[in-house]
This record gives sequence, C-alpha cells and structure tokens, in this order.
Amino acid sequence: GLGDVYKRQLHSLALALLCLLAFGAKAADRHAPTEDEMSAYLFVFFSDPTHGLFMATSDDGYTFTVLNDGKPIIAGDTIAEQKGVRDPHISRGPDGAFYLAMTDLHIFAKQRGLRETQWDRPAEDYGWGNNQALVMMKSYDLINWTRSNMRIDKTYPEKFGNAGCIWAPETIYDPVEGKMMIYFTSRMGNGGSKLYYAYTDDDFTTLVTEPKLLMEYPDENIEVLDADISRMPDGRWCMAYVAQEKPGGIKIAYSDNVNGPWEYLPDQVDFEDGACEAPNVWKRIGEDKWVLMYDIFSIRPNNFGFAETTDFKTFKNLGHFNEGVMKITNFTSPKHGSIIPITAEEKARLEKHWSAAK
Repeated sequence: GLGDVYKRQLHSLALALLCLLAFGAKAADRHAPTEDEMSAYLFVFFSDPTHGLFMATSDDGYTFTVLNDGKPIIAGDTIAEQKGVRDPHISRGPDGAFYLAMTDLHIFAKQRGLRETQWDRPAEDYGWGNNQALVMMKSYDLINWTRSNMRIDKTYPEKFGNAGCIWAPETIYDPVEGKMMIYFTSRMGNGGSKLYYAYTDDDFTTLVTEPKLLMEYPDENIEVLDADISRMPDGRWCMAYVAQEKPGGIKIAYSDNVNGPWEYLPDQVDFEDGACEAPNVWKRIGEDKWVLMYDIFSIRPNNFGFAETTDFKTFKNLGHFNEGVMKITNFTSPKHGSIIPITAEEKARLEKHWSAAK
C-alpha cells in the first residue's frame, strides 16, 4: 500500500543522502600529495611541427622519456580555436587536481591550410602570432580532462577587447585568496607585451576577476613575457620571466605575495649567449634544489637549458638536454614546457594508459 511506497521513497532518499555525504567527503578528502609521496616527474611540452600537447616522464628528474610513441597525447586541432596549442603549463592545486593551461595559437595555420591569412587578424594592427583565447583544462588523473576555451576579449571587453595576444598562461594557488591564479602575457593591439594575472573559478573554466598587471618593469620600453612563479624555501615567491633586452633572457624578481609587488633584480640568470624564453622552475624531490629550465630558441635545433639553485640567488649551469646531466631519450626539440613532481602510481597509470593506446 501507500505505506510501502512511502517507506521505499524514504529509503531512496536516505540512500541518496548517504551517496551525497560520501561524495562530499570524497571531494573534501581530495588533496595534493605531499613531497614524501612523490617519486617521479612529468614534463609537458609542445612541438612546432604538431602544435599538440606531449607528455614525458622521469624517475629521477634527469632522464625523460616521451609517452605515446612520441605522438601528441592531445592534438591541438581537437581543443583549440586556432587548431593548435603552444606553451603548455601544468600545476597541481591543493585539491589534488592538475591544472593545464595553454596558448590557443597556430603559427603555421596558413601553411597547413587551416586559415587563409598568415594570422587570425592583421599583423599591422595586432602583431605577430596574434590570438585571443586560452585553453584551460583540469583533471584528477592526468587522463580525463575538462576543457574550456577562455576568450578574455569577450569576457572583459572593456579592458581586453583589443588584446593583441594572450600567451603563455600559467597557474599557481594563491593561499591568501584561496583560489587558483592564472597569469599570462598580453598586449593591447600591437603594443608592448606585459604580464597580467586573474583568479579562476574552482572548476577552472573561466576567470572570476578582471586581469590586472602582475608587474611593472622599471624600463617601460622593454617588453616582458613568460612569467613563472614558484615558492621559495623562505616562504616568499620568486618570479622568473623574460625581459626582451639584447639578448632577451631570464630574470627573476622576489615578492612576499604571489602577485607582487616585486623586488626587481637587474641580472639575467640564464647561461646563454643568445636569446631564450619560457622559464619554468621545479623542485627536485627530497632535495633542497630547484631547477630553472628554459627554451633556447636562438640555437638550431632549439634546445632547453638548465640551471640549478638552492637559494634562488646563485645558479649553477647544468647545460642543455643531452649535453650534460639532463637527458631526453626518445624525442627531440621539445618547445616551451613545464615539469612537476608526480607519484609512482600516477606515473604508472600514465605509462599504462599510453602504451595501451597504440
């Protein structure tokens, strides 16, 4: 009778409530592994010929092996408005999730028959390689990703409607705001490039604050780009970035806050004769050593350079991939990448997934 129906409904409700509570507990339990739980490294990068996303792994932080037989794990034409991605950056939030941000840009789209013009918009108005979108992706397992194509010009048209580029996005957790912060290079029209930051929603699909300037460079005639922020052992923050001086190279600045104001240091910290870009700082697991990695685009074939520091003041030259202690085994010419520590389980899962994908 009705009593039985009522009991069944109550039972279903109770079950639903239990599931919700369990899910809530699971979500609340999600946290980033501690350094003690890490034992491997993940390297994400792109390549000019493919404009796709690649992943490589390492057990020791010195020798890296690419996954998926050297093919992109995600093709740029499947995720980007311009059918190509560049400058991938990966970080891990306190929720244990991986945050992957990329430039939505294809610099060979005309040659590949993907568009009729050299650039998306005229170069005289918007400059080289102009683009308007970021690709924002989030995952808890490095295999299944949510994705958002973030048009900053449409979201904040008053300030960014005329943006000439949205390049090299990176993310970091801001413990003061309790949010993921995204920061990137932009210019207005065909003007000089500057660094901006904003906060994202928890699902990493959009920005929730209008981007603001991340740093004012002392010489306003010098363009700055490619910021990379990391936490120093003393709790302060270090920002590595590119100043387009002659040659353009890697500089660092310090701050008590993740978004400045920054204490400017005049010397470049890279070891290159020519120009380099795309700094990325990562920590060696279980050691008080941080590695500064950068992309040397002024040499052929392009390569990555490495420097190591214990104090974020003095840097020791580790040379280039396959010309020193840092090695790549089964791939060549990675471009603009980033490295993070991962667990043995995460590495095994990735390797199993991509070996099965053949």
